[in-house]
Amino acid sequence: MEDVRATLAEVEAASKRLTATAAELTDDDLRAPSRLPGWTRGHVLAHLARNADSCWNLLEWARTGAMIRQYPDDRVREAGVEANSGRPATELRAELRLAVERFALQAATLPEAAWRSTVAARSGWTHPAWYVLHRRWREVEAHHVDLDFGYTHTDWSPAYVRWELGETLAAIRLDGGLAAGRVRATDLDVDVRLGDGPEISAPGHELLAWLTGRGGASAARWPAPPTWPGAPARWRES
Repeated sequence: MEDVRATLAEVEAASKRLTATAAELTDDDLRAPSRLPGWTRGHVLAHLARNADSCWNLLEWARTGAMIRQYPDDRVREAGVEANSGRPATELRAELRLAVERFALQAATLPEAAWRSTVAARSGWTHPAWYVLHRRWREVEAHHVDLDFGYTHTDWSPAYVRWELGETLAAIRLDGGLAAGRVRATDLDVDVRLGDGPEISAPGHELLAWLTGRGGASAARWPAPPTWPGAPARWRES
């Protein structure tokens, strides 16, 4: 439970940073494009609120043992984001804040045994309930950058960078889609050998921004990351 509590604290801190940014967004800001193709900032904020609710569903499944899908279906999920994306900033901010608080309460009161229960992601793959926290953490940190409103990859917490960089490199190693022999974070304990090719060394947040298509000053000098899992679309799956 120590790791769960530590991860929950990171998710809550990231959520506070997100809601602080959301508090500054005006109606005009929300109509402007985000970093995600085809989505405005309003779409991103609406998705983040709905995703918090969907993660609440999975923890409720873990709590009760009765299956609750993350979303009823893809059509409902997409329609919900679209319908809410054009709402006034005051309404979207309030909805996001309530969704964040509701999820935090659900997680804070979940019985210890429930964290080991198995739940399923939207696409059907299963995982223990504690991994819901990691998935929500990813959504908050990555999409906060996608809002393109002052928060960048350099603002990611070291704990998030360490975890997500390890996850992303592990997926790439399985996929075999990166033209690098070794990726090493100079400021974190992340050092992954991928095979033949050059070594790429940089601070962890620069590496993660490169691999996930979210900027980074050095990205232009490095090989293009694979379409999956490096593409920004990865974080539109939850």
